[in-house]
Amino acid sequence: MDLENDTHISEILLLGFSEEAELQPLIFGLFLCMYLITVFGNLLIILAVSSDSHLQTPMYFFLSNLSFVDICFTSTTIPKMLWNIQTQSKVITYEGCIIQVYFYILFVCLDDFLLTVMAYDCFLAICHPLHYMVIMNPQLCVLLVLVSWIISILHSLLESLMLLQLSFCTDLEIPHFFCEIKQMVQFACSDNFLNNMVMHFAAGLLGAVSLVGILYSYFRIVSSICGISSFQGKYKAFSTCASHLSVVSLFYCTGLGVYFSSATTHSSHSNAVASIMYTVVTPMLNPFIYSLRNNDINVALKRLFGKNTIKGLFFER
Repeated sequence: MDLENDTHISEILLLGFSEEAELQPLIFGLFLCMYLITVFGNLLIILAVSSDSHLQTPMYFFLSNLSFVDICFTSTTIPKMLWNIQTQSKVITYEGCIIQVYFYILFVCLDDFLLTVMAYDCFLAICHPLHYMVIMNPQLCVLLVLVSWIISILHSLLESLMLLQLSFCTDLEIPHFFCEIKQMVQFACSDNFLNNMVMHFAAGLLGAVSLVGILYSYFRIVSSICGISSFQGKYKAFSTCASHLSVVSLFYCTGLGVYFSSATTHSSHSNAVASIMYTVVTPMLNPFIYSLRNNDINVALKRLFGKNTIKGLFFER
């Protein structure tokens, strides 16, 4: 590799999953289907929430925001990968790579914060039902989402600006299907100590705060559910947050799995494959989890499109 630094490189190569030509149509078809399912499924959730007056509650307000973020999250990486496969090119411009890093970090942070806010919403609904509507008023709901956006934008902006300060070698090749910031920093030819320190500190701080908040919320929720005497009451209380608990488990399990796999394996291609669970599969499964386990969403979708149409899209409870 040429060790001469060049901050103004014009192109970066994304090596993707495999260089075998016969596998490219299979990869293209698989990711195109996953992307369309993600976009279509999350759009259905947004349409259901916005069109049904019964769903104008804090829980579904946060859910519709999560669906919007998931659409943006997958749209940050998958369309470019599909375009590269279709054109048989691995090139992304330096500016495009920085933009992809910015939006990737932005939407990962938003996913994290929105899941934390939804856990807090479940906690109030189960543990403080009499004060729920007073505490979770529309102003607070909008404020929580707005603060999540502001923190995520600032964090993403900081990481992207620091990335711009690095110098890269002229033949930069990333063994991934998108511009992942850890590998960008790793392949920098200039000193990347400050970037690594800020990246890990910010990820640890934001991730730890969110995870602790979620764990505390569900600890209190489980304690409250165990205190309910009737089985029917326990089932009703648990079903209120079952969908969200499933999404949280999927998000953090896949995210931590990718993190630890990248720490233990030396294969960058293995890390790229593992990232599919975190960046593609989780946003795709979220609408199915909420539609399959949430009767309110099913009813809203049936009202929106008609029972016969929806029956072919989602299984009924």
